[in-house]
Amino acid sequence: MTTSTLTLGHVLNALGAEHQPPVGLEEIRVIRHVFKPGHDGHLQGPEDLTTEKVMEYTRRQSISTKSFPAAPERYWVAFVADGQSRSRLWGSFENLGEREDERTEHNRFWSLCPVGLLAGLEGRLVIDWSSPLTWNRAATRAADLPVIEIADRDAVPFPGFDHVLLPFHELQDMVEDSRYAQWRTALSEVQGIYLITDSSTGKQYVGKADGAERILGRWRSYARDGHGGNVGLRSLMELDPQADVTVGQARHLVFSLLRVFGPSTSSSEVDAAESHYKEALLTREFGLNRN
Repeated sequence: MTTSTLTLGHVLNALGAEHQPPVGLEEIRVIRHVFKPGHDGHLQGPEDLTTEKVMEYTRRQSISTKSFPAAPERYWVAFVADGQSRSRLWGSFENLGEREDERTEHNRFWSLCPVGLLAGLEGRLVIDWSSPLTWNRAATRAADLPVIEIADRDAVPFPGFDHVLLPFHELQDMVEDSRYAQWRTALSEVQGIYLITDSSTGKQYVGKADGAERILGRWRSYARDGHGGNVGLRSLMELDPQADVTVGQARHLVFSLLRVFGPSTSSSEVDAAESHYKEALLTREFGLNRN
């Protein structure tokens, strides 16, 4: 094992030492699953990566000890193929022993229990599992597999101004949640014309954010109360001002951008664009704009 490259062995040793009781490499088996669409009894795709389905799939092993050991280790760490040689950590199980009463001519079945051995890295740790391609190994033999990345999969990348589409509950997350840091940075830098659509009726509202407020500042006000002070939108909200907007009509609102402007664009240019979109989308006649 080299010391200049972070490896799976380094990770397993470090986190295993923190576990109670401590877990060494000799107590771990590493497994790599791949999707096999159209093959009954196999994981078909990402939709099958539930605890129940992965556990049921993992606990069934071949009767042949050449394929899987007769007395496997106590802890099983499962990865899922994430590209040609990339494998992403799914999670881990504690092996409570074989269920000999379930053994068949072709398979053995193990009693597994989910365990948070590597909980902090689930979905984030990616290793290079390219050679050899054996789908299960003792951790002592997999220790040299290099770590490619430890990513924050929870971060939501900003899709670009042309692709912003936020239901109300996601708007509330966007203005507060650390996962949307990229969004807040981008939306705090631009003025613009935005569109709010009531998905339950199809009615639309065209609004603007100009001056120092920017898109982010304007949308923060909508996230608080659902209407941001707009007369047309206020009429959709709960009559009770103390009501939770997430259970009222606000939950049907979807936010998008029609046009963005740099911070130095004049207010007159932003106003002209707002008026154009109100006319083009007929939001005064058939929508929620009142002026």
